[in-house]
Amino acid sequence: MKIAVIGAGYVGLVSGTCLSELGHTVNCVDQVKEKINKLKKGIIPIYEPGLEDLIKKNVKKGRLIFSTNTKEAVKGASVVFICVNTPPKPGGEADLTYVEAVAGEIAKIMSGYLVIVDKSTVPVGTGEWIRRTIKNYHRKNIDFDVVSNPEFLREGSAINDFLKPDRVVIGVESKRAEAVMLEVYRKLKARVIVTDVKSAEIIKHACNSFLATKISYINAIANICELTGADVSEVARGMGLDERIGKKFLKAGLGFGGSCFPKDLSAFITISDNLGYDFSLLKEVQKINRLQRELFIKKIKEIVWNIKGKSIGVLGLAFKPDTDDMRNAPSIDIIGQLQKEGALVKAYDPVAMEKAKEIFKGIKYCKNPYETARGCDALIILTEWEEFKSLDLKRIKKLLKIPVIIDGRNMYEPEKVRKMGFTYKSIGRK
Repeated sequence: MKIAVIGAGYVGLVSGTCLSELGHTVNCVDQVKEKINKLKKGIIPIYEPGLEDLIKKNVKKGRLIFSTNTKEAVKGASVVFICVNTPPKPGGEADLTYVEAVAGEIAKIMSGYLVIVDKSTVPVGTGEWIRRTIKNYHRKNIDFDVVSNPEFLREGSAINDFLKPDRVVIGVESKRAEAVMLEVYRKLKARVIVTDVKSAEIIKHACNSFLATKISYINAIANICELTGADVSEVARGMGLDERIGKKFLKAGLGFGGSCFPKDLSAFITISDNLGYDFSLLKEVQKINRLQRELFIKKIKEIVWNIKGKSIGVLGLAFKPDTDDMRNAPSIDIIGQLQKEGALVKAYDPVAMEKAKEIFKGIKYCKNPYETARGCDALIILTEWEEFKSLDLKRIKKLLKIPVIIDGRNMYEPEKVRKMGFTYKSIGRK
């Protein structure tokens, strides 16, 4: 099939690349010329394991094209995916300006039956607005369908999530659109859930809000564990073996970050408020997430005492491992507070330091964890990169001015690290 993907951001780039891997011919369009020029040269704007190789493979095979020409892409397509950004407004609701603009542009271009797929995360009812916009701008009475096909891509494992999903959700208005979408995903060995458009739109917000709730819940349990002397890792293990609960998203830490969970949670709260329902549970989830970062600063002060003038080493800047995404990363709040109180911060992250430099000023960026630890009064861990698990802790101890590790990701076994002579503090454990 010939497919147009409008928007070459994270979702559009991964989706377009994976659709081409399924054998479709995909024209991935973005209005940022610099981005498209780089993509044509094989320069990938985001870090995502496996993405660069897949792009190069499908560009070489002629199945993946990058351009700024929306008209050319839409005219030759039978399906158009809208993958533009839906940033949050100050009140938390999604800004759908880009979605509306693209819908209007598609309406002016389309010359035959077209399936228009909204893959951006949008509030319930957006499909109706897209249909209305297209009808307003398209006066030739050509038939079309609007489909909701929410993405469930996790940064760091997005390629696998797309090509080997646990389910594909498709919200359709007609059997004709359903047949087209089933053909799009025919090569995937996955369960396809076909529903109405509004239900599909809610599924995405409901999923991300539930997972955010699960994270905040285990972090709240971690705080209770600290107050009682229990071990949250043992509690989570006992909970996770209950098949009704499951073990995923039960790892205590610094809370959730990134672009999806915070944005979708705020949007779902605003959607509910606008509908006249006070979703107070989700508001508490937000509160717990903010509190988790404040409590971590408190842990640092309990061990280091006065922050001013102290040298603090930071391992991990991205909001999670295997990505360079700094959006809503816990490191932003935590380092910001440390700097505000006069700390001298040294930091290392395997891939996110270039993006971090756009956020943090006055930080010394290091080549590796050992350079980061050298001469510091404490070492704090903010992202659970795999390479941090295998650090030579004996060497780390010799490099630190004071052997202190404050672990926001529960990377090590407390008893083992303390036996090595460290003062060690983690989340929700003895």
